[in-house]
Amino acid sequence: MQIQPQTLKQQAYQLIDQLPDDATWHDLAYRAAVRADIEAGLADSAANRVTPVEDILQELGLAEE
Repeated sequence: MQIQPQTLKQQAYQLIDQLPDDATWHDLAYRAAVRADIEAGLADSAANRVTPVEDILQELGLAEE
């Protein structure tokens, strides 16, 4: 049995259902933005478009020698 991926609309409904009853539009926008950022990061990682932490630390002068 293969699981069908959820559509964006289904994912949005699920996100809304997880909000508390007293949530604001800001709460919804924040959670949607966080979700989008996480998905973008996962896509970058899967496509090997990442920079090793060690390289970033070295650029910032924080690498241990």
